Amino acid sequence: MISQFYKDMTGKESVIRKFFDYSRARAAELGPDSVFNFSIGNPSVPCPEDFNEELIKLVQEREPVALHGYSPTLGQNSTKQAIADSLNRRFGMNYEAKHIFPTSGAAGALAHAIRCVASEGETIITFAPYFPEYIPYVTGAGAKLEVVPADTTAFQIDFEKFEAMMNPSVAAVLINTPNNPSGIVYTTETITRLAEIMSKKQKEYGHEIFLITDEPYRELVFAGADAPFVSKFYDNSICCYSFSKSISLPGERIGYAAVNPAAKDADYLVPMMGQVSRFTGHNCPTALMQFAVEKCLDETSDLSIYERNANLLYDALTKIGYKCVKPMGTFYMFPESPCEDANEFCWKAAKELGLIIVPGDSFDCPGHFRISYCVPTELVEKAIPLFEKAYHFYK
Repeated sequence: MISQFYKDMTGKESVIRKFFDYSRARAAELGPDSVFNFSIGNPSVPCPEDFNEELIKLVQEREPVALHGYSPTLGQNSTKQAIADSLNRRFGMNYEAKHIFPTSGAAGALAHAIRCVASEGETIITFAPYFPEYIPYVTGAGAKLEVVPADTTAFQIDFEKFEAMMNPSVAAVLINTPNNPSGIVYTTETITRLAEIMSKKQKEYGHEIFLITDEPYRELVFAGADAPFVSKFYDNSICCYSFSKSISLPGERIGYAAVNPAAKDADYLVPMMGQVSRFTGHNCPTALMQFAVEKCLDETSDLSIYERNANLLYDALTKIGYKCVKPMGTFYMFPESPCEDANEFCWKAAKELGLIIVPGDSFDCPGHFRISYCVPTELVEKAIPLFEKAYHFYK
């Protein structure tokens, strides 16, 4: 008999994918010029040339059997050491290779980290708006996801509501900064206060509470943003990272989990992740991808287009009348919908204008919509009149 649980999940399709699929169907029917697709976070700039050159060099010069052979369960040691060295150099940390676990992007890192620090029935707290896939990551580990409602005035943390939700069943707190979908960055003040509360609650409850940080947009930070390296502020932390956004490698599915060396049982957590892999069938990223990213650890793609698009869109939308917290990173912004029902607004914009945006309900923040502006600037410029038309559907 097939699994009813996963069968039921097939009816819960991602809203982001629904809009993305609609855009493809519309383009096929009416032509690509009929679609202005701001639905999905697929980087629009190429990876650094160093990465391509390293791939070619590896294939041409590295012994094939070794290059394409099995990677060690816990990852290639040279890659782990290179990542540790980069984090130490850039953020003043003291990671060693043994604290780094290469994964299939940030998703793989999160799935492993959650299973290592949360047991069946325990709670993980996150903050709205949040990436919808947190639900299967957490529930798939047998834990419960509890969500602190959004502070829509600034999309920082509502600490009064957070403290009210803390209880002895909380095993971890999961944050995403810079944030998808809001584009905000948690400030030093926010992270300091979060760490203070979590430290106090650890003592009160008599057990560790881990801070899991989802950081695929760490390098996508705009001028003037206060963007601290979160693990410097809290010992019991695990940083989950992906190279998908910083060096435009989403299709390669390469990232890592970095266990804070000061964490409780730090030396056990990466070996535990290796054991988690036995249950999930993860079995590490390819050796080729691990070796290749070693070349680009301290560089990024040309990310300037994202800040240019953000400023262009924010200025235009707020002039039109949209209310929006100004993004300070990522390639998303999260305006208020001019219609109370953001689903209605987004579908109307899609069907009447070919303007593809995503309602905020699936991010647990109704009344907002997400714009993913990792697109050519010319597309942003062409779409601004459509955003104005969409606004005047209801104003």
